[in-house]
Amino acid sequence: MITTRPAPSSSRSAAATTQTPPPANRGIRRSALVAGSALLVLAVLSAAANFGVIQRLVTPGDATRTARDILASAGLFRLAIAALVVVVILDIVVARALLTFFAPVHQGLARLAAWLRISYAVIFAVAISQLDGVLPLLGHARYLTTFSAGQRRTEALMKIQDFQDIWHVSLILFGLHLVLIGYLACKSGYVPRVLGVLLVIAGGGYLADSFSALLVPGYSVNVAAFTFIGEALFMLWLLAKGRNVTLRA
Repeated sequence: MITTRPAPSSSRSAAATTQTPPPANRGIRRSALVAGSALLVLAVLSAAANFGVIQRLVTPGDATRTARDILASAGLFRLAIAALVVVVILDIVVARALLTFFAPVHQGLARLAAWLRISYAVIFAVAISQLDGVLPLLGHARYLTTFSAGQRRTEALMKIQDFQDIWHVSLILFGLHLVLIGYLACKSGYVPRVLGVLLVIAGGGYLADSFSALLVPGYSVNVAAFTFIGEALFMLWLLAKGRNVTLRA
């Protein structure tokens, strides 16, 4: 006995098509989740390492106290360095994910934004290498016999200052990256325009701080501390809404 199955109705086929996003939409939705997750972990690690450890152990202008505090918390200092290395890796992951996310808007600008962030990450890694030399300088036997205690402490503090200086210079590239990402967000049609504007403002904050630190002696204003809100909101949007992004036909 031969039986035949009824052909699927057009309404059922349309529903299936609606439920299964095209490959392009799946790609940018996946990249949104990757970028948002990496940004979240990156933010936690960088805040814990820099503000929770390094800045807490370093006393500007006091090499002796800084050396004493770092040696007393040597394990924590090493963990902070390791966390910052992970941050560098995550920055590269974010750059690749945002390239995929914004490529439909403008391939060239999305690629430039990605390379700016990768370049920033490379320079940041150079900055971190300065921190890696602090503990050996303070406790390695070779340095103990070559330099006096005062010289070693002063050199260690200078390495920490070099870390901060190199990082601040690298933030010029990071600021340019955010400006481009903000522009692409404004033009995308699938990211709220207000987020794009806030990202451009956030990038401008980093640029203002970095150039002012280079050109104005004793510059101490931190504009980025107020303009970073665009970065935070964009990260949250990627995690909450990025999975529902649909490209315009």
